[in-house]
Amino acid sequence: MTKRTVSSDIDKRALSGVRVLVGRARHQAGALSGELRKLGATVLEIPFIEIRTPRSFKPLDSALRNLAEYDWLILTSVNGVEAMWERLVKLNLRKGKLEHLRIAAIGPATKKAIEKRGVRVDVVPKEYVAESVVRSLRRRVKGERVLLVRAKVARDVIPKELRAAGAHVDVVEAYETIVPKSSRKQLRRALANPRRRPQLVTFTSSSTVRNFLNLVGERSVAILYGIKMASIGPVTSSTLREVGMKADIAAKEFTIPGLVEAIVSAVSSNRG
Repeated sequence: MTKRTVSSDIDKRALSGVRVLVGRARHQAGALSGELRKLGATVLEIPFIEIRTPRSFKPLDSALRNLAEYDWLILTSVNGVEAMWERLVKLNLRKGKLEHLRIAAIGPATKKAIEKRGVRVDVVPKEYVAESVVRSLRRRVKGERVLLVRAKVARDVIPKELRAAGAHVDVVEAYETIVPKSSRKQLRRALANPRRRPQLVTFTSSSTVRNFLNLVGERSVAILYGIKMASIGPVTSSTLREVGMKADIAAKEFTIPGLVEAIVSAVSSNRG
């Protein structure tokens, strides 16, 4: 699978004059910010999320040392791939330990991160959400042992549904996401400054939504009046609704290029 990029047919100044706030983790913001800047947007990067190592690697290390016991490995994010690989290296475990496994990746970015390490990916669902992972695997995992490597806090759709399908699922924490406290003042200042105030905020996960609300402060939500919210997919859009916000723009393809194209389409429609 080749890496999906933003369509070359899009006007290179399609987002000229549009101020966009990108809240991805600092080390991951570049991909989205770069695509938006190419199209003329003014991008403000303030991370709503920070990736941190778990308090203990013991559960993950134990699972990695016992990979021979598993039939399937499921990875649901690039962060999970990177964290797992760091532990494999730390434990001096070679990638050959993964060769017998059938591997499922939640989407193309996760697949690319796995394949970059020279490991084959067997399953990528049609839609890049947990429910689609379940649909892809439900009939294939009965009686199988499955290792799910993910963040500390995550939706339980995959383990719950695969267990119901007869799989034996172990869930291990590879990293956790926290609210970057240093972003609080920076974000509030940007929202209060007419020259820096974004016209649009991008959300690439449910964690970015909840952390954004934490940083802004629930009592200060009124300061968001007039700002459009752009969501990468249905789960993120649902979280926006849960916290009383609205996904004004929603990607049809749940990827960074899909999000950028949805933003371009919305801006073009508004400009008439």
